[in-house]
Amino acid sequence: MNGGTSALQAKLNSLLNTYTNSESKVAVFVLSHMEQVIYMSVTDLAEQAEVGETTVLRFCRKIGFRGYQEFKLAIAQDVALPGRAASMDMEQREGSLALIHKITEANIKALQECVSLIDASTLDKAIHFLVAARRIHIYGVGTSGITALDAKSKFLRFGISVDAITDPHFQSMSASTMKRGDIVIGISVSGSTRDTVDALRIAKENGANIISITHYMRSPITKLSDVVLLTAGKETPLEGGSLAAKIAQLNVVDMLCTGLMIVTQETALEYQKKTAQAVVDKFY
Repeated sequence: MNGGTSALQAKLNSLLNTYTNSESKVAVFVLSHMEQVIYMSVTDLAEQAEVGETTVLRFCRKIGFRGYQEFKLAIAQDVALPGRAASMDMEQREGSLALIHKITEANIKALQECVSLIDASTLDKAIHFLVAARRIHIYGVGTSGITALDAKSKFLRFGISVDAITDPHFQSMSASTMKRGDIVIGISVSGSTRDTVDALRIAKENGANIISITHYMRSPITKLSDVVLLTAGKETPLEGGSLAAKIAQLNVVDMLCTGLMIVTQETALEYQKKTAQAVVDKFY
């Protein structure tokens, strides 16, 4: 971080004598790595500071935040905004042509990074889970909820019993009805979305297998997952709904759907024809 001490840094320093030994480890790490923490999951920070996740959450509450995500948002506002303002000034001077290339390259990079993040055997395992599934429910909130709805539209074309649930209350109710043989796909860039993680925990307790689509390998969502499919396109709290992150999610969904079609072949083709015929009169 460039420049002098920020308001948040000053606050963290002023409270140093009130922290427990474990909380002090968190404070020291955060003060030394403000810009990196913006991109860390709660699990990442806990591991780097050599404390438990509960210590990180307690630390956040002690300094006046409701949780870890609100704390990261404060860091992003405190640290990232000046740099972002300078970046926007530069983009304005460079003009629209440079902007076209810059944004497109960022989205292409997110897709390219998926190649190195996703293990082929892990993808195969996820596909075979889906083939054998009694029913599939997909959970996501916010922009990840939109990805969940897109995934539902794709799976429906293969005749699969699928639903996408984006309301936290309905997620919990759905999760409570899960049984062995059911699959729940949880979508969260951060892997720390409380509503989604809580619903997945309920589904897991009721016997469902969990597939997660997330950017962070070390995060609460992955601890509940039988299969973890990693995406690229990390985002700061100020970039909720990052297009690069969303494109990476949709890329993974497309992999699952295409893999499912390859495995089921004739059945998938039959249902694709039926679903296409069902909506053909909706077009002029």
